[in-house]
Amino acid sequence: MAPQKTAYVTGAASGIGRQVTEMLAARKIRVAAADKNYEGVKSVAAYLNNQSQEQDDLVKPYEVDTGDWDSQLSVFESVLKDLGGRIDYVYSIAGIGERVSVPNDPKAKGFVKPDLSVLDVDLYGFLYTSSLALQQMRRQEKGEDGFRGKTLPMYTAAKHGIVGYVRSFGKYLPEEGITLNAVCPNVVQTGISTASFYDTLADKDLLTPIEIVVDAFASFLDGKMSGECIEAGPKGNLVPRAPAEHLDRESAEVMEMLYSRGHALHQPKS
Repeated sequence: MAPQKTAYVTGAASGIGRQVTEMLAARKIRVAAADKNYEGVKSVAAYLNNQSQEQDDLVKPYEVDTGDWDSQLSVFESVLKDLGGRIDYVYSIAGIGERVSVPNDPKAKGFVKPDLSVLDVDLYGFLYTSSLALQQMRRQEKGEDGFRGKTLPMYTAAKHGIVGYVRSFGKYLPEEGITLNAVCPNVVQTGISTASFYDTLADKDLLTPIEIVVDAFASFLDGKMSGECIEAGPKGNLVPRAPAEHLDRESAEVMEMLYSRGHALHQPKS
């Protein structure tokens, strides 16, 4: 009998993170569900464990501040220990919405440090989670599906850097038995924005169904796709989005040479 699959999800207390956690639990995958809202994620875990007919510890809650490396490292180490030393799937879904970064006060004197918390959580937080996942997966043996693990971040408007990261690094990682993909939804109704904003979009039928986004995550579980960004739109369609074409043939050749040059940087040390 094959060992039970395991997963780590950030942002699991609500929205897409909660829906992905429910999807994984329905597949009998053991989930470490993490969120800054500990009470919320404890409630999710209790509900799903109560729903489970076979395993009362199918989902375990953790409190994490994804924008803080020390918090992520501490939780990831606890998760790894609790899950028996292996994590098959990692979902970096935690995110926060846009906020004022630079105060607009022409009468102010002096200068104010910008609020970069959106980058801390939505970009650096993802990179922290992804880096932990990759380091662990590289230490794991390949499973019966031929992969050491799969990491599936969610892209938001604040995460343009993630698309480039996924499209470049994700094309290399299958050499190591790891996949890296992204789901790029338009606007999904979660707790990240205001009810009035979602109502306005709903009136125009412009909200992306959260079920479609979860379907996209599920499609990566068993496939071999890597380095892809799948966009999810209001009509419920899922479309892999290709990167921009090269300027010309010479530029394409330069990109291939740059890839070859960087390839050696990611090889395991002998």
